[in-house]
Amino acid sequence: MKHLKLFVVSHEKSEFGVEWMRFEADAAVPDLVRQVPHVAFEVADLASDLAGREILIPPNSPSDGVRVAFIVENGAPIELLEFTDPNHPARRQQTKTLI
Repeated sequence: MKHLKLFVVSHEKSEFGVEWMRFEADAAVPDLVRQVPHVAFEVADLASDLAGREILIPPNSPSDGVRVAFIVENGAPIELLEFTDPNHPARRQQTKTLI
């Protein structure tokens, strides 16, 4: 995502499903996001899940078919993603493991 001065290695290239992000020095992101690793969760309704939360990065659309926002929870950033396109290629397929 060169326009955001952000470089991403897809979760599909990681054995553990981890998406790696690196920011250019002058990327417009809060220091908390730049300096502290974060987790991301897919949500069904971004607006509802932001209600009453400390918003670090307001809702935005970094690419077609997805809306994201960052909140702060116990001093750490958390990314919330809402896929407006259910077939978005970044969306992880849900699997169930039976034990």
